[in-house]
Amino acid sequence: MTVIYAVEPDLGIEDFLAVLQTSTLAERRPVKDLQRLQKMLDGADLIVTARDGQKIVGVARCVTDFCYCCYLSDLAVDVAFQGQGIGTQLMKRCREEVGQETTFLLLSAPKAMSYYPSAGLDRFNNCFGLKRPWPDA
Repeated sequence: MTVIYAVEPDLGIEDFLAVLQTSTLAERRPVKDLQRLQKMLDGADLIVTARDGQKIVGVARCVTDFCYCCYLSDLAVDVAFQGQGIGTQLMKRCREEVGQETTFLLLSAPKAMSYYPSAGLDRFNNCFGLKRPWPDA
């Protein structure tokens, strides 16, 4: 197996959906709402993929200004390819694209909380947010 990593700004929805469904991320993404998935792709500033031949086995989708902050919104690796360093490489490629002066952030799925420190990320205790759907104001 030779995994090839690439920046793919025009990743097709079929490939995006395929890797979401073969990873554990489909349970937390709107995979039945193709319009919303397409908007997610269209609004991304950086998409890095991992492919084994033509088969997509991983994706990292980021929203970033390429100079101050980068939010890694999706990190998905096909379950059959997990444990081989693909997720770590996808994050590394994203960090290379945005540069060292950029804060790199993400939200972890509960089951992945132990993965990110092992991949070199720090836990922050000063982040805040509102989960979907927003509560009434």
